[in-house]
Amino acid sequence: MTFQEFAYAMRQRWRIVAAMVILGLAVMTVITIQTPRVYESYTRIYLLATGVDDRGNLYSMPQTEKETLVQVAASPVILDATREALGYEGSVPVSIGATASGETSLLDFRASSDSPERAAEIATTAPQVLAGVARNYAPSLAMSGNEVEAQVVAPATRSALPITPDVRNNLITGVLGGLLVGIGLALLRHTLDNRIRGSRELAMLSDRPLLAMIPITSNNDDPGHDLYMEADPFGPQAEAARQLRTNIHFVDVTAGKHSFMITSSLPGEGKTTTAVNLGLAIADSGLKVLLIDADLRHPNVANALGIEGAVGLTTLLVGAAKPEDVIQQWAGTSLHVLAAGEAPPNPSELLGSRAMKELFEQLSEEFDFILVDSPPVLPVTDPLVISQLTGGVVMVVAATETRRRHLAEALRVLKTASIEVGGFVVTKAESTPKSYGYYYGSNREQGQGEPTTRREHSRRQDRGRRKRTAMANQRAPRAREAAESREQRESVRDAARSPIEHVSSRHSYSDD
Repeated sequence: MTFQEFAYAMRQRWRIVAAMVILGLAVMTVITIQTPRVYESYTRIYLLATGVDDRGNLYSMPQTEKETLVQVAASPVILDATREALGYEGSVPVSIGATASGETSLLDFRASSDSPERAAEIATTAPQVLAGVARNYAPSLAMSGNEVEAQVVAPATRSALPITPDVRNNLITGVLGGLLVGIGLALLRHTLDNRIRGSRELAMLSDRPLLAMIPITSNNDDPGHDLYMEADPFGPQAEAARQLRTNIHFVDVTAGKHSFMITSSLPGEGKTTTAVNLGLAIADSGLKVLLIDADLRHPNVANALGIEGAVGLTTLLVGAAKPEDVIQQWAGTSLHVLAAGEAPPNPSELLGSRAMKELFEQLSEEFDFILVDSPPVLPVTDPLVISQLTGGVVMVVAATETRRRHLAEALRVLKTASIEVGGFVVTKAESTPKSYGYYYGSNREQGQGEPTTRREHSRRQDRGRRKRTAMANQRAPRAREAAESREQRESVRDAARSPIEHVSSRHSYSDD
């Protein structure tokens, strides 16, 4: 893993690291609070050997005997005697230790207990107790008849700060421990998580460009907000759609067909919503746009725009109507919609027929730009057929929902059919303050009450609804009449039962 990948993983999973640091700090805080306080005291003494005539320094203690006394100082012999001398109960913690100071007869005593006072008392008393029993553990001293006294060189210290718990070290340990655990969990989660989040994951799978990232906003759950080009024309999603419009024109320069198929790897990634709003964005630029719902299995364009969907593409393919009878102009704009029509049992055959090719060529002459909302790539083969008609393919990816393996498989399927993706659109992306809507000042996000622009938006929505209703009512009778005639119904059923006779007899697309 490179440093850039590590930094990216930390940016994406910083909440895990922060949570582990806080947890580690909390755990060590609890441990610190619950740990009993232990205070320590130090003292240095000099072992003085005296004779019967009180002359001192008559005996030079061998090094081996001094080391023996050091071991005895920490034994229960001295601990119990010191506790008894001080009158401490058995519940009082007492700890004694000693070390020899070089080749001299100096001994450093270290005593600890639950208070500074007791620690100092133990450090003062323990050397005297050791001196009283020294002859029992020093054979040379016992044979000489000398006695041992403990003279204080450095008095016992008294500190108000406990040696345990070490608050500073405990907190540092908690922070560092939590940081290491958090980084480990973040890297593990990053390794196991194969969801697409942005351009970095897309770059791992394809070298095609990211055309736009459409953010998810707090208004996504509002009814009708799927048409964000109309519901919030100055919001971040609408600006992302305009960015997509601009970039798709650059991609179209290489193809020159002025038509794109909008698809995804699996359902539910926002391809229909993207196609509808992209159509509105292109229509805003003054171009005559046609949006075709080629998802004959699960059509959604008509529902998204609130128009008549009973007749449409399938009606034209079986020759039951003319394009001007079923293509609907949306809300008085330059966006025109060709709904899917009645669902056939043979969608792949219809989309790959000669009739579909001829219809698409005819529509390409009448419209400046054509967008085709196709089914997802993985469930069915319809997109492979549709892509042969359009000038490019736009792959829609839902941030934090689309799995890398699904997108990789979809790209592999397209590559096998010699279909190159023109670019990617990431939907449901995390909204940031740097988005276009924030820069231009979306009224809803900035919380500026009810400015005039919002009232204008509401009036525009009302006008759009009235126009859509009027257009649907105007075209619906003629479309229903064409679709409900007995001869046309029989034609649709004949195409379903005998696609080869009805459709393939008109020369299949592959014959050209």
